[in-house]
Amino acid sequence: MPGSAQDSTHDSDSGSGTGADRPGPDRRTALRTAGAAASAAFLLPVVAAVPAARADQRPSGDQPSPGAARSLQRAFAAAAKEHRVPLSVLLGVSYLQSRWDGHRGAASVTGGYGPMHLTDAFTALSTGPHHSQGTEDARGDQARPLPVPEASVSEPRQLPARLRTLDRAAELTGLAAEVLRGDAAANVRGGAALLAATQKRLGLPPSEDPADWYAAVAAYCGANSAPAAAVFADDVYDVIRDGAARTTGDGERVTLDAVPKVVPDRRQLRSLGLPDPKRDPHVEAPRDVSCEWIPAPYEQFGDNDYGNHDLGNRPVSQSIDYIIVHDTEGSWDTTLKLVQDPTYVSWQYTLRSSDGHIAQHVPLKDVAWHAGNWYVNAKSIGLEHEGFLTAPDAWYTEAMYRSSARLVKWLARRYDIPLDRQHILGHDNVPGTTAATIRGMHTDPGPYWDWAHYFSLLGAPFHRTAGASGGLVTIRPDYERYEPVYTGCEQAGQVCAPHGSSAVRLHTAPSGDAPLVKDIGLRPDGADSTTGVNDTGARATTGQQYAVAGRQGDWTAIWYLGQQAWFRNPRRRPTAVYAKGLVVTPKPGLAEVPVYGRAYPEKEAYPEGVPVQAVSPLPYKLLAGQRYALGLRTQGEYLWAVTFDQAGHKVVRGQDVYYQIQFGHRVAFVRAADVRVRRSGR
Repeated sequence: MPGSAQDSTHDSDSGSGTGADRPGPDRRTALRTAGAAASAAFLLPVVAAVPAARADQRPSGDQPSPGAARSLQRAFAAAAKEHRVPLSVLLGVSYLQSRWDGHRGAASVTGGYGPMHLTDAFTALSTGPHHSQGTEDARGDQARPLPVPEASVSEPRQLPARLRTLDRAAELTGLAAEVLRGDAAANVRGGAALLAATQKRLGLPPSEDPADWYAAVAAYCGANSAPAAAVFADDVYDVIRDGAARTTGDGERVTLDAVPKVVPDRRQLRSLGLPDPKRDPHVEAPRDVSCEWIPAPYEQFGDNDYGNHDLGNRPVSQSIDYIIVHDTEGSWDTTLKLVQDPTYVSWQYTLRSSDGHIAQHVPLKDVAWHAGNWYVNAKSIGLEHEGFLTAPDAWYTEAMYRSSARLVKWLARRYDIPLDRQHILGHDNVPGTTAATIRGMHTDPGPYWDWAHYFSLLGAPFHRTAGASGGLVTIRPDYERYEPVYTGCEQAGQVCAPHGSSAVRLHTAPSGDAPLVKDIGLRPDGADSTTGVNDTGARATTGQQYAVAGRQGDWTAIWYLGQQAWFRNPRRRPTAVYAKGLVVTPKPGLAEVPVYGRAYPEKEAYPEGVPVQAVSPLPYKLLAGQRYALGLRTQGEYLWAVTFDQAGHKVVRGQDVYYQIQFGHRVAFVRAADVRVRRSGR
C-alpha cells in the first residue's frame, strides 16, 4: 500500500536553509473514501522547512564507551542462563528480529523495541495510511485520474497479540514497560522469558539442546499460520548453524558461534495448533517464503467507474522492468483491508514485519495502481512492507528484509530483471509524470531503508568496480555509522533521533555550511532543499550511480538535477565507491535537452480511438557538458486502459527510444535522439 510516513508531504516553505525553523502547512488531502476499517492506527510526521545542518556525521556523545563493548553479549549470556534458554537460540531469534540492535530505544515500523523486538504498538500509534496522504494519484494516468482515497482507522484495542508482547514480558519479568523498551539488557531478559514461558506452556523441557526449541522459536514471531511460523523458525536455525558476528549501531560487538550440526525437531510445530492451509494456486512466490492469496477486487462500481487495478497479460503484452519497494504506513491488518476495497488502490504483495509473511493481491500479469506513475505501474511489480513510522524513527526487521529479498530474487529471475538500483526502485525513486505531479509523489521507504543490507541479501552487494578515473560513483555510506540529521519524524522542525541512513546529503559547494542543492520541481520558487525526512530534493541513496563532476579534498561532486552537487566522501570513511559504466550527455550542438517522467510514444503512434498522451517534459534540463548514469533503454510505450472491459485496452508503441537515467534522487527519461551514450571514464 502506501508508503512511509516519510511519504508524500513536502516542505512548501521557501526557507533559504539559513533561518529559523518554519513549519510548512499540512497538505494531506482527503478525497475518495476507502470505506475500510483498520485494525491499528499509524503515525504521520509533519514536515518543516529546516536549515541545512552540518549533518553528515554522528552527533557528539553517541559513541559507546569502551567498557560497554561487550555488555550486550554478556546480557544475552546472563538472560539465557537465568531463563534456561540455549544461548544460540536466544541470539538466533534476536538476530532474525533486529540483528541484535537496540536502535537506542526507537521502535520498529511495527512497534517493536530492543534487540528482542518486544512489541508495544500502543506506544507507537498513528493516524492515516500511505496513499491517503498528500496528492499523489497512485494510478498516475491523466487519461483516467484516480482521486486520492481516504481510509478510516479503528480503535487501537483491536491490535493483535503479536503487537503486544512487551506487556507479557513485563508480567513475566516484573520489569516496567519503559525499562523493557529502553534498556537493551532488560529487553533481552524479556525475550528470554517469553521463549521460556512458551516452552513451558507447550509442555517441553528447558533443554540445553537448541534442537529442542523449534516450537518456541516458531511461536516467537506471532505468526498466525504454520507455514509463516516455520519460515521464521527455519531462518533462525539457519543463523544458528552458520553463526554470525556483528557490530551494532551502538558499537556493541555480538557473536553467535556456529552450531553446524543442529537439526531441530520440526515435528514440534504441530504443538502450536496453527492452521496449515495448502498454498492457493493463485500464489506466485518462491517455495521458501510463506505466502497466501488475498485478492484485490476487480469490480465495477458507481458511474462507469471501477477498481482497484487493471487486467493485463504481462509479460506478453508489456515487459516487466521494475520492482518497486514501498512501506505501507499502516498495520498489516489495516493494509489488507484497504487493498480489498475496490474504491482504493492496489499493489502485488504485502509483507509482514514480525515474521516476513507475504500476501499476494494482484496477479503478476495484471497492472496494479501503486507507483503514482502510469508508465511505471504498467511495467512494474509493487511490494508493500508493513510499517508505520514510529517516534522517533523507524527500523525494519531482519525477517522482513530476508523474505522480501527472497521474493525479489525470484521475481527478478522470472522476468529477467537486473538486480541493480536502476530496476529495483524505492517508491521515492519513481519520477513525477509531469511538473504538476512532482510535489505529490511519495517518499517511502525513506532514508532509513537499508539498501546495502537488502542488496547483500539479494546476492548483489555494491562494490567498487573502477579506480578514481572510472567516471562514476556508487553511493554507499556505512549505514550503521552514517547518521545525517533529519527533522520532522515526530513534529515539524524537531530533530529526529540518531539513526543509520542510506542517503547522503548534497550541497552547492564542498562544505557542510553550504546550502543544500535546489529541486525546482519541488520548489519552483527556487528555495533550498531542507533536512526534512520527506524532502528528497538533495538526497542520493545507496546503490544509485552518478557521474563525477569534481573532487576537492574530502568532497565529491556529481551531476544532479542539472547542477553540480557536492557530498562529503572522505577517503578514510567513504560514502561512495568508484564505478564505471555508460553515461548520456547532450548531442553536440545542443545546449540543453528536456527530461521526462515517463517514456510515452510520439503522437503518430496512436491508433484511432486512443487519445494522444502528451509527452510533457519535467521542469529540469540536462545541460551540455553534464553526464548522467544510463539505466535502461526502452521504446516509447503507453497502456490505454480506462475501461472495465479488458477488450478495450491497447498497448501503443512508438518509434521514439528513451534512456532511463539517474537524474536526481528519482530516475528520469531522455529521448535517445537528444543524447549520445559514452563510457563514463572518457
